[in-house]
Amino acid sequence: MKNLSKKLKKIAKWSVLIFFVSTFLWTAVYRYINPPFTPLMLARYIQDDREEKVIEKSWINLDHISQNTILAVLAAEDQSYFSHWGFDFNQINKSILDYEKKGSFRGASTISQQTAKNVFLLPVRSWLRKGFESYFTVLIEILWGKKRILEVYLNVAELGSGYYGVEAASNHYFGKSASKLNQREAAHLASLLPNPREYHKKQYSDYRKKKINWILKQMKNLGGTTYVEKKLK
Repeated sequence: MKNLSKKLKKIAKWSVLIFFVSTFLWTAVYRYINPPFTPLMLARYIQDDREEKVIEKSWINLDHISQNTILAVLAAEDQSYFSHWGFDFNQINKSILDYEKKGSFRGASTISQQTAKNVFLLPVRSWLRKGFESYFTVLIEILWGKKRILEVYLNVAELGSGYYGVEAASNHYFGKSASKLNQREAAHLASLLPNPREYHKKQYSDYRKKKINWILKQMKNLGGTTYVEKKLK
């Protein structure tokens, strides 16, 4: 029994070591190499019951994306992006208070958390996955930095059924590159992010119109494209 216990402890130690080393290296590689695909893309492709399945994606470097697009996404998803280290505790506290009042959680994930989830994990809901998401969030904040995280997010975020990244989505919805989107078009694109596979079907709903106008207001409140210029210097 003692020998078995020692063997199990040794296996456990090596398993933990291999996990940390492999995930560190995996994350470090994506600091310099663009992810060719993500677990989310594969999962959505398998789940898609349409006859003509698609995975539309086209990488675009951060400095080629219009500042309107970057600003709209920040305004819609994570206005404190440049001031936190992966977790927005103010939003987490608000989410907890909302749960206590209404009995349901509202989204409090940062762009860093969403990037970690999209790039490294399958789209399943569990506390275990949330734990891994937090782990990878810390890793990308340390190894990638804010510019790289934002670049990867803007290129892998789901923006419709089979469409990933702002470049593919921009070409699909507007027939132009994400480098050429104006403010309203950028806000329109960013408004898809909470629930892209449903919202893109409701382009003219009252909710979508209110959401787009809210994003435009937040873009102005942040300081417009000047805000993006300062933060990305």
